[in-house]
Amino acid sequence: MTLDELIIQCKKQDAKAQGELYTQYSRILFAICLRYSPNYAEAEDNLQDAFLTIFKKVEQYNGKGSFEGWMKRITVNTVLQKYRKQRTFEIVDEGQIEDGEDDSEIESEEIPLDFLLKIVQELPDRYRLVFSMYVMDGYQHKEIAEMLGISDGTSKSNLARARMILKNKIEEYNAKNNT
Repeated sequence: MTLDELIIQCKKQDAKAQGELYTQYSRILFAICLRYSPNYAEAEDNLQDAFLTIFKKVEQYNGKGSFEGWMKRITVNTVLQKYRKQRTFEIVDEGQIEDGEDDSEIESEEIPLDFLLKIVQELPDRYRLVFSMYVMDGYQHKEIAEMLGISDGTSKSNLARARMILKNKIEEYNAKNNT
């Protein structure tokens, strides 16, 4: 079945088509959920919630833009909505934040991907969400601020703090593994 046929069948609430769509895209969308979730189990829950929303809103997809991109946006928004309700963001005075980004390089030989994912998942929610949105998904601070209901300065502050935490953990890892 082609993607267009699959979408048409999903709009008719066809369970077989929904299962096929899940099979084709669950790995891609789960990777997004892992980046935004504090652990594997919560990422699985977020994936299920995202697919429920996709199946509920598939009627709204009008064929403009890629369907995969549309599903990714719904996945990100579904996860963000969950954490937005928890109000885990630290409100900061924008005057405290320097406009410059911390672009310091982290020396890394061979850092395992599973270690990097683990330390990102260990970040406090407010830092993990901003870090994932900015670094991994390419959102600008203004977009992040709008999506999360925070100021640009809070977004910048949370990103800087996330980078500092990650940098320290990577340095500890390198020191431990290079002795």
